[in-house]
Amino acid sequence: MAANKSRVMHRSLRETPPKAVGGDGVWLIAEDGHRILDSSGGAAVSCLGHQHPRILAAIAKQASKIAYAHTGFFSSEPAEELAERLVGHEPGGLGYVYFVSGGSEAIEASIKLARQYFIERGERKRARFIARRQSYHGNTLGALSAGGNAWRREPYAPLLSPSFSHVTPAFAYHEKRDDESEAAFVARLAAELEAEFQRLGPDTVAAFIAEPVVGATAGCVPAPEGYFKAVREICNRHGALLILDEVMCGMGRTGTLHAWEQEGISPDIQAIAKGLGGGYQPIGAMLASGTIVDTVRNGSGAFQHGHTYLAHPLACAAALEVQKVIAEEKLLDQVKERGRQLEQRLTERFGNHRHVGDIRGRGLFWGLELVADRATRQPFDPKLKLHQRIKSAAFAGGLGCYPSGGTADGQRGDHVLLAPPYIATSGDIDMIVERLGAAVDSALKDIGHGA
Repeated sequence: MAANKSRVMHRSLRETPPKAVGGDGVWLIAEDGHRILDSSGGAAVSCLGHQHPRILAAIAKQASKIAYAHTGFFSSEPAEELAERLVGHEPGGLGYVYFVSGGSEAIEASIKLARQYFIERGERKRARFIARRQSYHGNTLGALSAGGNAWRREPYAPLLSPSFSHVTPAFAYHEKRDDESEAAFVARLAAELEAEFQRLGPDTVAAFIAEPVVGATAGCVPAPEGYFKAVREICNRHGALLILDEVMCGMGRTGTLHAWEQEGISPDIQAIAKGLGGGYQPIGAMLASGTIVDTVRNGSGAFQHGHTYLAHPLACAAALEVQKVIAEEKLLDQVKERGRQLEQRLTERFGNHRHVGDIRGRGLFWGLELVADRATRQPFDPKLKLHQRIKSAAFAGGLGCYPSGGTADGQRGDHVLLAPPYIATSGDIDMIVERLGAAVDSALKDIGHGA
């Protein structure tokens, strides 16, 4: 092995990324001293920024007591307290929580619990799941089967479950017709979902799975008003469950603790992660309704699923302190206030930009979609790798952001996702937009589309 090559299998096997050696609030520090403003929280993870003293102290305190105990034998104080904080008041009817190590595991658990629930009810035919194109639900095979990210799915297509089908996403920028009102668009999507239930057989569908605000695959896409109420009604009518994936958009990211609170509905099962533990420990969770858990309890008596690191005490202690900080410092109000500022600044800087087709999001969760032609919404040629150029230019300018490709249809389209920490100041928000503007213009200039 060459001396300059890493033994770590990094995301790119052709280059080794710089080492992060420190962090300070919204800043990350590279080994060469370069300071990076973390405007996306990594992948919408670091909701409290880096090296928060209260979280570090909570981890150390728990480590001094017990770091690990297998859930086949023990529970732990932080797991029980975190569960009580999350679902003790049964938000939207969600009364129980199952702690895992990340978002993909939370989705896997959600799929399995939905299936087992119907087995316990004697409805074994319910083995089909409906999701949406241009969605992302994780990278394990079950979660990848649920997701609609074409690029991620393609290499593993022969391994993916045929139990999952996909309908049109609630992605107004690309899917709503020019002569169609928002209400008519919602009605068309609802009719398509109803038709998919009928095609599969309503008594064979276990659940519909969706992100309330679509994250990395499409770039912070909120649903049109009334969409989730229509979805909820269809699921209720056919006796299917509604699984909401809030791994990226949940735990305060959109201005309410749960993104579904802004939709006027609640799920039967919910997946959370990222903002749950803020990156301080690997943790995710599945929240489930009392009806579902009681059905399993009164049937076989056990959820037929599990992992080694379920409800890990250190992870739960970190997440518990993260949630305490968010509540005690009233950071959801901060998310709303800074979110309004971020929307305003992005609109001022990019609203008339000839290559920014759409600015969308909620709270501190915003995306810019780059287009070659605003009038036709024509994406740039994927071979230009515009999103990667923006990422590199931003990093060189001291900004960490989260650009991705395949925005429009899984192959074409570029967007940039922003998800600043909830602790970001007004000055931080201004700096994020200023540095992003410079990076976007620099990348466009590189491909011959400068101002």
